[in-house]
Amino acid sequence: MRLYLDTAERAAWEELMPLGIFHGITTNPLLAHRAGLEYGAIDWREMAGRARALGAQELHAQAAGPVEGYVEFTAALYEAGRAEGIETVVKVPLVPDAIRQVPAVKALGGKILMTCCYDAKQMLVAVALGADYIAPYYGRMVEAGMDADAHMARMLAISRAGGGTCRVMAASLRNPEQVTALSLAGHDVFTIAPAVARALLGDDLSAKAYAQFEAAAAGEGE
Repeated sequence: MRLYLDTAERAAWEELMPLGIFHGITTNPLLAHRAGLEYGAIDWREMAGRARALGAQELHAQAAGPVEGYVEFTAALYEAGRAEGIETVVKVPLVPDAIRQVPAVKALGGKILMTCCYDAKQMLVAVALGADYIAPYYGRMVEAGMDADAHMARMLAISRAGGGTCRVMAASLRNPEQVTALSLAGHDVFTIAPAVARALLGDDLSAKAYAQFEAAAAGEGE
């Protein structure tokens, strides 16, 4: 099982990464914008170092801007990871112009994640490209009226048929129940937003039981 924290908010990193349940951190331009960051001005070495210091084993960042610059972006991202002792993974959108850059990106020797996935057929592309991960947007698929579970099941089957070298990272998850259901269906890689992470950690009955135990330990209650 691998869980990733899906945010560029440093306060969320510092709150949630020390829990020790996250294998890494995933980011993209939209998450950076929400965190008040200018994507093109991000110092990826500084980000990688901070992620590593908080226990992350991987930092995923999405290539953005003109596709002609993807190789340069990726080279800098990989170098930032090497300098800070953390695996950096480049995220490439599943659109034709971006896909055409993957062979040159792959030649750099680092890990690749294919993102913006909505359909099981895109798993075939990711496997054929030799990508390490693919990120289907489960929550968005559900909200678009798609049979998201059927697409996810097909993607998992294609992954297994391809030797499991391209792992399905379920993304755009709205609540812990979706994470649990997908886990029961055989998925084992998830990237989740801070709000979902907090909901995953919290349970009212567990909190009540804990309070009772603490009260008993202090000689209070029945």
